[in-house]
Amino acid sequence: MRAKTSIYDFSFIPSGYGHYKVTYASPVTGKQWTATTNDMPLIDATKNADEPKRRDLETLKRVCKNG
Repeated sequence: MRAKTSIYDFSFIPSGYGHYKVTYASPVTGKQWTATTNDMPLIDATKNADEPKRRDLETLKRVCKNG
Protein backbone atom coordinates (compact mmCIF):
# COMPACT_ATOMS: atom_id res chain seq x y z
CA MET A 1 0.00 0.00 0.00
CA ARG A 2 1.30 3.43 -0.92
CA ALA A 3 1.27 6.09 1.78
CA LYS A 4 0.06 9.55 0.82
CA THR A 5 2.52 12.40 1.02
CA SER A 6 1.92 14.63 4.02
CA ILE A 7 3.38 17.92 5.20
CA TYR A 8 4.74 15.99 8.19
CA ASP A 9 7.10 14.11 5.84
CA PHE A 10 9.03 17.36 5.22
CA SER A 11 11.33 19.48 7.37
CA PHE A 12 12.16 23.08 6.48
CA ILE A 13 15.31 24.92 7.58
CA PRO A 14 15.99 28.51 6.46
CA SER A 15 19.36 28.66 4.72
CA GLY A 16 19.94 32.26 3.77
CA TYR A 17 17.73 34.97 2.41
CA GLY A 18 14.96 33.47 0.28
CA HIS A 19 16.31 29.92 0.49
CA TYR A 20 15.10 26.87 2.39
CA LYS A 21 16.81 23.54 2.94
CA VAL A 22 13.99 21.02 2.57
CA THR A 23 14.29 17.39 3.65
CA TYR A 24 11.77 14.76 2.59
CA ALA A 25 11.62 11.51 4.58
CA SER A 26 9.73 8.64 3.00
CA PRO A 27 7.08 7.28 5.39
CA VAL A 28 7.44 3.80 3.86
CA THR A 29 11.20 3.24 3.53
CA GLY A 30 12.59 5.88 5.89
CA LYS A 31 14.99 7.20 3.22
CA GLN A 32 15.70 10.91 3.20
CA TRP A 33 16.38 13.36 0.38
CA THR A 34 17.50 16.95 0.83
CA ALA A 35 17.52 19.93 -1.51
CA THR A 36 17.95 23.68 -1.19
CA THR A 37 15.31 25.69 -3.00
CA ASN A 38 14.55 29.34 -3.58
CA ASP A 39 11.06 28.63 -4.97
CA MET A 40 9.21 30.74 -2.41
CA PRO A 41 5.75 30.31 -4.01
CA LEU A 42 6.15 26.55 -3.51
CA ILE A 43 7.32 27.04 0.10
CA ASP A 44 4.35 29.34 0.75
CA ALA A 45 1.98 26.79 -0.79
CA THR A 46 3.29 23.99 1.43
CA LYS A 47 5.03 25.12 4.63
CA ASN A 48 3.02 28.31 5.17
CA ALA A 49 -0.37 26.94 4.10
CA ASP A 50 -3.02 25.74 6.55
CA GLU A 51 -3.90 22.76 4.35
CA PRO A 52 -1.37 22.25 1.55
CA LYS A 53 -2.62 20.77 -1.72
CA ARG A 54 -1.48 17.29 -2.66
CA ARG A 55 -0.16 18.61 -6.00
CA ASP A 56 2.12 21.09 -4.21
CA LEU A 57 3.39 18.39 -1.83
CA GLU A 58 4.17 16.08 -4.75
CA THR A 59 6.02 18.92 -6.51
CA LEU A 60 8.09 19.61 -3.40
CA LYS A 61 8.84 15.89 -3.06
CA ARG A 62 10.05 15.86 -6.68
CA VAL A 63 12.30 18.87 -5.97
CA CYS A 64 13.85 17.06 -3.01
CA LYS A 65 14.40 13.79 -4.86
CA ASN A 66 15.91 15.46 -7.93
CA GLY A 67 18.21 17.65 -5.85
